[in-house]
Amino acid sequence: MTDRFTTLGSSFGYAISTEQRNKVLRNTYWLLALSMIPTVLGAWVGVASGIGQVFRGGLGMILFMAIAFGLIYGIEKTKNSAAGVPMLLGFTFFMGLMLSGLIAHTLGFRNGPELIMTAFGGTAGVLVVMASLATVIKRDLSGMGKWLFVGVVVLMIGSLINVFVGSSAGMLAISVASIGIFSAYMLYDIKRIIDGGETNYITATLALYLDIINVFQSLLALLGIFGGERD
Repeated sequence: MTDRFTTLGSSFGYAISTEQRNKVLRNTYWLLALSMIPTVLGAWVGVASGIGQVFRGGLGMILFMAIAFGLIYGIEKTKNSAAGVPMLLGFTFFMGLMLSGLIAHTLGFRNGPELIMTAFGGTAGVLVVMASLATVIKRDLSGMGKWLFVGVVVLMIGSLINVFVGSSAGMLAISVASIGIFSAYMLYDIKRIIDGGETNYITATLALYLDIINVFQSLLALLGIFGGERD
């Protein structure tokens, strides 16, 4: 489970032009696409080296969250400087390392590569749908933020508890809830850019990236549970 606390400080309704809003949205999509390169590289390094196993278990999750919070703090501090983009790309490389444990586990299935591509395609599909909805919905969605935040907090607590309990049913419930909550967060974050509530494309990219990673890993976990084929 990744962090979403940094998105709550933004608000809707800034008086910026349509041209500026479109520029932020365009730059966000370009940087989001670029961020996938270090993510894939990090995942490859993690699978090849096995370093992703460091983040397994309770202590591993605490270590992951400590590093992730630190990097997110660094991104927020540098988002208006030349160091902002490299800091963000460094974070996405780290997230690739984190994902490598799940990816390595999935590759242990006979149909592992197909499951990964299905999860990737499904995540891309969710992003396209949420982006399309954000362009046609006229109402203000800023009120969603507090409820989605509560949902993320509950998910984080539930995930931490389930690390120690090791319940398959708990993992299933958390994965399903995560897909729903972070899909809604995609809509919320894109609509915030369109409405002028987010004017920094680095912060906007970070928010959307976290949505995508959470949907992807939750979807991949579900596919592994229900569709994984052992030799």
